[in-house]
Amino acid sequence: MKKLLLNVVAAVLTVAGLGAVANLSPAAYADGVILCPGTSNEWQASLDKCSTMQGGNNNNNLMGTVNTIINVIIGIVGFVAVVMMIMGGISFITSQGDSAKVAKARNTILYGVVGLIVAILAFAIVNFVLSSVFSAGNSLT
Repeated sequence: MKKLLLNVVAAVLTVAGLGAVANLSPAAYADGVILCPGTSNEWQASLDKCSTMQGGNNNNNLMGTVNTIINVIIGIVGFVAVVMMIMGGISFITSQGDSAKVAKARNTILYGVVGLIVAILAFAIVNFVLSSVFSAGNSLT
């Protein structure tokens, strides 16, 4: 049972990781850009369009990248917290009244909830601070 649960968790984490990579890839932002142009002029036009769509040489590009990286890390932490709560619930259900297993399962659920709350608060704080930095940076120029 433990091996099956670990395999399921590994598969879910793999799919979630691949989804995150696909979501952050430049192809997700293509939106009508010619991906396989035939002439060099078409290449230049599509590169200019990609540069404009992704912020070009904007000064906020670094902060946007940092924001994205931090949000992905916080999302992974939140996902792990939810997985821990699910594992604690399964452990609680399969404890068969053993007080030691019940206590361990309750602690797992409790720590998962605390982790999820911390991830949500971290997400809110990071986005608030970075939006303040973005607005302060835009008002100075």
